[in-house]
Amino acid sequence: ATEITTPKIVATGTEGGTELFPITYFGREAFMNQSPQLFKQLMAGSGLETVFEIGPIFRAEEHNTPRHLNEATSIDFESAFADQHEAMDAAEEIVVAVYEAVAENCEEQLDALGLAETFEVPAGDFPRLSYEEAIERVNATGALDEQLVFGDDLSTEAERALGEDVGTFYFITSWPSEVKPFYIMDEDDDETLSTGFDMMHPRMELVSGGQREHRHEKLVEGFEQQGLDPEQFEYYTKMFKYGMPPHAGWGMGAERLVMTMLGLENIREAVLFPRDRQRLSP
Repeated sequence: ATEITTPKIVATGTEGGTELFPITYFGREAFMNQSPQLFKQLMAGSGLETVFEIGPIFRAEEHNTPRHLNEATSIDFESAFADQHEAMDAAEEIVVAVYEAVAENCEEQLDALGLAETFEVPAGDFPRLSYEEAIERVNATGALDEQLVFGDDLSTEAERALGEDVGTFYFITSWPSEVKPFYIMDEDDDETLSTGFDMMHPRMELVSGGQREHRHEKLVEGFEQQGLDPEQFEYYTKMFKYGMPPHAGWGMGAERLVMTMLGLENIREAVLFPRDRQRLSP
């Protein structure tokens, strides 16, 4: 894989829907980037094939929770000629490798944190539940006041109930198309389902990804369905006109990985200088 560095100041938002931080850029409006999504796709299609980036992302979301930051570090992966299953394999391998590296190289630090005795490297082969199976299992726990129905996103309570039920890292696959972004491809045999997946720690979501839509006309349709103007993204869609290989990838929250690995109660403990709704200094 080739490491890439992508711009953090952009003309348009990539995620559609997620709040953006606007900035003034020599008299023009620009935004802090929410994700390197579009850039990493272009690089995967450029001949580099498999690319990754570890860099900052900025989200102007109003969340004030123990697991959200407004400036975070994203570990991003994108690979040409891959589908969602291979992308999930890569995410799983990387998480296991990170745990192995910490177990091997950080004995002293784990000891200082009181984790030396209990630190466990996860076994591979994380279970893969379809979205429909996931909501059935959540409903069966009886932990929610209202039953989930097809099309619902999973609330914090739902994630917690499912995490306790599964008890290990796991994937949720085949999400409804309507809850995933425009650049996620639909399943071939059912357009109501997407190739999108989330990788979950029993406590929370760590990774979101999927196979990308590489067909130009479908991509433009997706922009329009999400109320975005395809012309604003011409730099991105142009490459798809000339033939883009099938590709897949994901983004992983580095702070969430540290938080769940070390059993921290608050994501702010995983960052030197956290940025949330209240905190702008130091």
